[in-house]
Amino acid sequence: MDIKAYHERIGYTGGSEPTLETLIALQKAHLLTVPFENLDIHRNIPIYIDPGAQFDKVVRKRRGGFCYELNSLFYQLLHAMKFETIMVSARTYNYERGNFEPEYDHMSILVYVHHILYLVDVGYGDFAMRPLELDFQMDQDDERNIYRMRTHDMNDLLVSRIENHTAKPLYVFTHTPCRLREFEEMCKYHQISPGSRFTRKRLVTMPTENGRKTLSGNTFTVTYGKGDFEVEIETEEEVKELLKREFGIDLQYS
Repeated sequence: MDIKAYHERIGYTGGSEPTLETLIALQKAHLLTVPFENLDIHRNIPIYIDPGAQFDKVVRKRRGGFCYELNSLFYQLLHAMKFETIMVSARTYNYERGNFEPEYDHMSILVYVHHILYLVDVGYGDFAMRPLELDFQMDQDDERNIYRMRTHDMNDLLVSRIENHTAKPLYVFTHTPCRLREFEEMCKYHQISPGSRFTRKRLVTMPTENGRKTLSGNTFTVTYGKGDFEVEIETEEEVKELLKREFGIDLQYS
């Protein structure tokens, strides 16, 4: 892991000690510079769970990725910076079917800082901007949304976002450490299956300092405060120009 190159990619200039302050700053820097995107799936370019390939794509080629790439890479960075980290499996909530997806549907990270455990996720798409403490008594505000942790069934932990005073389930996870190879089957599934949410249409999204910008299919949306802007992109050449201008993605070199 080339820590310096990773820090330069995300514009991080803070400290290197494995503290909560460092973790908060790293997560925010990553989210504001590395988009969540599934473009390679729609370009028929295979995605492998390979740390070297992930680093080359995200850091050197300045691309984004989905959970198996972004959270895996961020996990490697935190580990190299001497954080006590655990890679965990999560199951996202499927609102169409009203249940949780299979094991290894999503990859997330748990981080111990001074004996306190935090959930860290830079690969969900629209999630908390800062680490969430595994606190099951108190809701947590990241200045954009409110999140809630609860136990679920026998061994699962549930994280939800509060919307209109209602807890909207995002995913369940456990403390059980996982290895990269355990995610390979679901990583392949999400690239080729018609049932995968990632094969339906391209998606590129990232937060901004005061909102979020998203390309979904050919619709580009920018939200800020209580306002929003939406426009339809007509041609693939315009899509490429938008990707370069708004997300820093130049597909010519990747």
